[in-house]
Amino acid sequence: MRRVRGSHERIVAIPARPQVPGCGTLCYMSRPIFEVIAVSADDAVAAQAGGADRLELVTDMAADGLTPPRELFARIRAAVDLPLRVMLRLQDGFAAGDTDRLCATAEELRAEGAEEFVLGFLGPDGGLDLDSVRAVTGAVPGCRWTFHRAIDHSADRDWLRSQLEGYPGLDTFLTAGSARGVDDGLATLLAEAAASDSGAPGHEPRLLVGGGLRLDHLPVLRAAGIDAFHVGGAVRQGGWSGAVDPALVREWRSLLDAPAVPV
Repeated sequence: MRRVRGSHERIVAIPARPQVPGCGTLCYMSRPIFEVIAVSADDAVAAQAGGADRLELVTDMAADGLTPPRELFARIRAAVDLPLRVMLRLQDGFAAGDTDRLCATAEELRAEGAEEFVLGFLGPDGGLDLDSVRAVTGAVPGCRWTFHRAIDHSADRDWLRSQLEGYPGLDTFLTAGSARGVDDGLATLLAEAAASDSGAPGHEPRLLVGGGLRLDHLPVLRAAGIDAFHVGGAVRQGGWSGAVDPALVREWRSLLDAPAVPV
């Protein structure tokens, strides 16, 4: 057991997570990956206590998640030992905005110890803004990163994937399959899971499902072989107005740890 200290000095006993030697950051046995959004150190401690595998760190969920201050990253890093993926997004929407400022922010977070990031930029036509992706990832070379739900708002998700095929550090696409959420995007998610299983070009990064994800979606997604899930409001009492509830995280963890059943 370990003792993890939160931002208000609460002590929580958390069992150590088994890691497979020689595997990357989230190769813990064979269970699905469960990523939880955290906006505070208390969120982070609660998510880890409930069984989350990784945290996405953001601020300002009214804008769908912006880059957290360097100081907040440092507090969360000190509070938990989970892998942390830090959002690189300075404004609402999917335009990069001030790329120089984005790069400087990324460099500051990297200097603070951040090793994994979340980003994704589109141009005015809904196409991939590859120049901005190159600039920002170039500011944090060697780091792993997630292309976030900008893919769900892109003009052509297959073309976007093809443009990022083999891109250094890209190991995950966060997607609901649709800008309207998992309910609307379920067919797309199942098709992309099949494409990933078949080794189709552009589908090498892991599929991380999030965006209106509910517990009742899990059986069909798990049966399709999808093994990574992302939630935010779903593990908070009262949605985004509340803090992460470890009991709700534990409920998701329990269902994800159960054997997948064909549907």
